[in-house]
Amino acid sequence: MSRPVLLAPQWIAPVAPEPGVLTGHAVVIDGTRIAALAPLAQAQQEFPDAETVPLPGHLLTPGFINLHSHAAMALLRGAADDLPLQQWLHERIWPLEAELVDADFVHDGALLACRELLLGGVTCINDMYFYPQACARAALTLGMRSVQGIVVIDSPTRYASSPADYLRKGLELRDQLRGESRVSFALAPHAPYTVSDEPLRQVAVLARELGLPIHMHVHETAAEIADSLDKHGARPLQRLDALGLVGPELIAVHAVHLSEADLALLAERGASVAHCPHSNLKLASGIAPTARMHELGINVGIGTDGSASNNRLDLLAEARSAALLAKGASGRADAWPAWRTLQAMTLDAARAVGLDNCSGSIQVGKQADLVAIDLSAIELSPVFDPVSQLIYACGREHVAHVWVDGSHVVRKRQLSDGQAASAVAEVVGRTSVWHNRAGEILSGRA
Repeated sequence: MSRPVLLAPQWIAPVAPEPGVLTGHAVVIDGTRIAALAPLAQAQQEFPDAETVPLPGHLLTPGFINLHSHAAMALLRGAADDLPLQQWLHERIWPLEAELVDADFVHDGALLACRELLLGGVTCINDMYFYPQACARAALTLGMRSVQGIVVIDSPTRYASSPADYLRKGLELRDQLRGESRVSFALAPHAPYTVSDEPLRQVAVLARELGLPIHMHVHETAAEIADSLDKHGARPLQRLDALGLVGPELIAVHAVHLSEADLALLAERGASVAHCPHSNLKLASGIAPTARMHELGINVGIGTDGSASNNRLDLLAEARSAALLAKGASGRADAWPAWRTLQAMTLDAARAVGLDNCSGSIQVGKQADLVAIDLSAIELSPVFDPVSQLIYACGREHVAHVWVDGSHVVRKRQLSDGQAASAVAEVVGRTSVWHNRAGEILSGRA
């Protein structure tokens, strides 16, 4: 039986039950769970046999949760830059996916993405892509937690032939991985404009029956809303509500173009939003009204989106932009303060995917998903408020240590597991093959 581990950082930001920073405290990990959060002397007395890990100059926070990702698209980084969404999809992404995407592609891309995210403090991804079994395997290789999307889309692909086939394969995988504690699932209809009414009704029923989140792109562009009004006589959220999808289960990804009625609906139904500021900016989709969302009590988490629409999977950078955009767009400097932004990337995201009972805050009994950020660098000195320093000054390069389920998966900015590092190296050796194939596809369409 392994010894408990006592982490002794300079600062701890538990996030819950209240915002704030603790000094002179320790966190004790026993197995996979947090066994204590107490003053250092008390923790040492209660766990005299614990292995002590001193972390001077470090801030300990809950693990970050990426509320929206397409991890496998790391292999498409830079393949479709400087294009608006519909052109990006129709002229680049969908043709590339039609030719390239299989289980091997998803595994290789997801492994690269998960390494990038893990080294940046992300302990859990909420992913949406084809071949979710391959993404789950990649995340598990690195010791990460993942929420795998059961993708639903009207169009056939090499992965599945129809909405019913997508659902069948996803639910079968959920059954197969039921005993894997680091993998959970969400229903993931792609978007209102790619999924017809009957599959959406099925998703709504399954979400309630199985207690699964619904992870879906919603109100990303103004064109999406205009098209929905023309085709269905209703805004996308109105249509989704009529079909039974707008409720506590819904994670509305992007949610950029929202009227006051849309915002009121999300708030009334208890839905969540996955805010992806860099992807929204890069695709010129717009700026989501996140300050107003907070005013109305809408639960908002932060996501990176995929590498093909962001290029950098850096949740700390997203968090800083989320805070700054909320202030700039609302004209209020107190919008999205630092502590609230940290909560968005931890507990609020955990709540959206139904993991807040085991993750998202540093509390006794929760899984030990933790991040230690080194604030001793010259460019981070002096430290008046460690949480403000985290949000407004830190980068992912300052993440020093990461624990998932109590396992020390990142140690001094490096993967701890040699086998995981070797698996990543093998994939890196194959990236030129994927790159060349993508280049051939794109040149054939020129």
